[in-house]
Order: sequence, then structure tokens, then C-alpha cells
Amino acid sequence: MKFIIHKLPALVFFSVFLAACQPSSAPKIVSSVNMQTGINRALPPAQPPPNTANIEKFGWKLQSGTKQTLADYKGKVVVLDFWATYCPPCLEEIPHLVSLQDKFKGDGLRVIGLHVGGPDDRPFVADFVTKLKIQYDLGEPEAELVDALFNGTDVIPQTFIFDRNGKLVENFSSYDAAVREELDRAVQRALASAVSNK
Repeated sequence: MKFIIHKLPALVFFSVFLAACQPSSAPKIVSSVNMQTGINRALPPAQPPPNTANIEKFGWKLQSGTKQTLADYKGKVVVLDFWATYCPPCLEEIPHLVSLQDKFKGDGLRVIGLHVGGPDDRPFVADFVTKLKIQYDLGEPEAELVDALFNGTDVIPQTFIFDRNGKLVENFSSYDAAVREELDRAVQRALASAVSNK
């Protein structure tokens, strides 16, 4: 299940936003809808691989104003989750990310939620932090980081797992029960990684 980064028409935005505010009654999205073409795909097309060649140069700014990069998390496993409040599969994924952070924080896992909903969506973030009990760090990514990791796509959620050396282990551009299981396995693989001295 996928959504497009802040390219929703106003009517669609508010319809989805209202549904997202009530997750227990929100209709389940069962396929990917490309908001530019309107094509509804049961099986989304393959995504190009992320470009991680210079990933350590790009980062994000936390809500506190602190700028960070993956290099700041050497020795930690990092999950970067790109999300927006108008994206139901993003909101469906967040409780699982909260539970992963709680379960593995002592083992060195750090989940970071990076908002890509644009300025119109930004005012809604605080309410969703409260509703979804988000306790991991939140921020906004630099455009260069988004360009490198998304590599030409504009679909969310996008979730990237990096091992203790900042190497990409796995990335997902959707969220459902199957992705949840794969995400768990990828986190476990990353947590098992050793820190390189290089």
C-alpha cells in the first residue's frame, strides 16, 4: 500500500485526512493509487534502488533544530521512515515502529520519522504524534537525502533500515502485514551486524 508525497488534490486530501483521524473506522487501502495518473494498481511497479553512494553527506533536521546524518549513529541500527499525516499506510505503520523502538532501543535501534508531507501537512503532525503515541525522534529530511533514497519515486511510506555501519540493509516502499514481517527480519539482521573499525 502506497501513497504519493504531498500531491493530493485538496478534496482527496481532506477526505483522507478525516479518515486518518479515525483509524479504527478508516477504510483499508488495498492497492496503490498513483495520484498523477489515477491508475489503481493491485501490484505496484518495481521501484529503482536507492542511491546510497554519498548518503553520509545528507541528513535531516530534528524538531529540536539539531541537524543529523547517519554518521551520528555509528554503532546504532537506524530506521528512517518517510511519512505524512494524509497517508493511511504511513499511519498504519507507525504503531509498529513505536513498538520496535520500545523493544530494541536497548539493543541500539533508533527509529527516526521524517515528515515529507510538505508545509500544508506540517500543522497536523503534532496531533498525530499524540494520537499515535510517537516517542521516537521526528524531523524533516534534506531534499538531497530524499532524492538519493527515493531515486525518482514519490511514493510513501518509504522505510530504510541501516546497519551499525550506516550500510543500507533493506528498504520498503509500502506497508502491510507482509512488509511488517520483512521489516522485522531486516531489523533483526541489522541488529546482528558488527561495528566495523574502518
